[in-house]
Amino acid sequence: MGSEQSTVVVAGAGQSGFQAAASLRDKGFPGRVVLVGDESGVPYQRPPLSKAYLTGVAGPEQLRLRPEDFFAEKDIELVCGRVTGIDRAGSAVLLDDGSSLGYDHLVLATGARNRELPVPGAELAGVLALRTREDADRLREELERAKDVVVIGGGFIGLEFAAHAGRPVTIVEAQDRLLARVASPEISGYFAELHEKSGHTVLLGVGVAALHGTGRVESVELTDGRRLPADLAVVAVGVLPETSLAEAAGLEVANGIVVDARLRTSDEKIFAIGDCANFPCVQAGTAATRLESVQNAVDQGRCVAAVIAGEELPYDSLPWFWTDQSGAKLQIAGILADADRTVLTGDRAAGKFSVLSFRDGVLIAVESVNQPPAHIAARRLFTARPRPSYVELEASGFDLKAHVKSLSAA
Repeated sequence: MGSEQSTVVVAGAGQSGFQAAASLRDKGFPGRVVLVGDESGVPYQRPPLSKAYLTGVAGPEQLRLRPEDFFAEKDIELVCGRVTGIDRAGSAVLLDDGSSLGYDHLVLATGARNRELPVPGAELAGVLALRTREDADRLREELERAKDVVVIGGGFIGLEFAAHAGRPVTIVEAQDRLLARVASPEISGYFAELHEKSGHTVLLGVGVAALHGTGRVESVELTDGRRLPADLAVVAVGVLPETSLAEAAGLEVANGIVVDARLRTSDEKIFAIGDCANFPCVQAGTAATRLESVQNAVDQGRCVAAVIAGEELPYDSLPWFWTDQSGAKLQIAGILADADRTVLTGDRAAGKFSVLSFRDGVLIAVESVNQPPAHIAARRLFTARPRPSYVELEASGFDLKAHVKSLSAA
């Protein structure tokens, strides 16, 4: 465990950075903990920005991860600023106000940045993205006066925005299905139908060629030549890991900051967690994986705190994700990659069903729509060793809860 004099600097005050700082105190770390974030105020959660906060159901207070007095009580120093460099030889980080902070351990929780839309007109007024609370405030204002709204990108953020926009929008997705990177074709099809029933127009397999307008966006030109009227265009085409600090410091970077099973970078004093970290994922056969999820951010924050406190435990948490859209709650457990077989259970027509995905006869992911018990059962199944096979689940009629009970009784 760190000594009274040890200092941990956490660069990034998002979900993972906050969790690392809080968990250090939970683990009894006695040294100095400094949490550096480039947004004013206390750390806040981002998922509600595209949902409850966007609609005004939740205010700034509901976004806070903890009240302001929590940080004083836990002796966590909050520094509002941006880390501009890492002096590895001197074990210090440089801040944008010219000051520096020495560290015994440095945790990079720098997150990700929105991927830009590389087309003419992307700089026009009324072309906005969603990442921060300030972004959500601006979008909410724009929505109040917008007539024609185009959402560019059919991933989680774009679809959540569409679902909570309070009006029909047009969704443009370059892939041939929605949620192509994160969901099965069955789930993609269901959510496309859901958004169309909600009054949205869903355009698949077509990209954006340009944005047009005089000072402000007026239309979106598609790659097939069509023009869509738009006085608000929401760009949601994914994110890129924020690795500039790590690269400048000479750390290994490849689709994120490369870390080992204990979340250490190529410098033993420096760790990386959350959206910016590329780690060996146990559920993916230890393949290098970068995840963008609250679960991963929180669990990696806890893990890195444990390692710094002396426990040296590898990171092996089960990945899981969720999204709420137009009355449908999608929960995903596992890593959906290269599935060669799927099974649908439940009642799709009633909007309560699950999709089980298999690879080489072994369960790799379960997507559940409006079926929380099935999701909880799936998460329990993924902790079983060995992981359930297609044959075993077939014997129980693909009833996940029943299979969990059979394992408990064995």
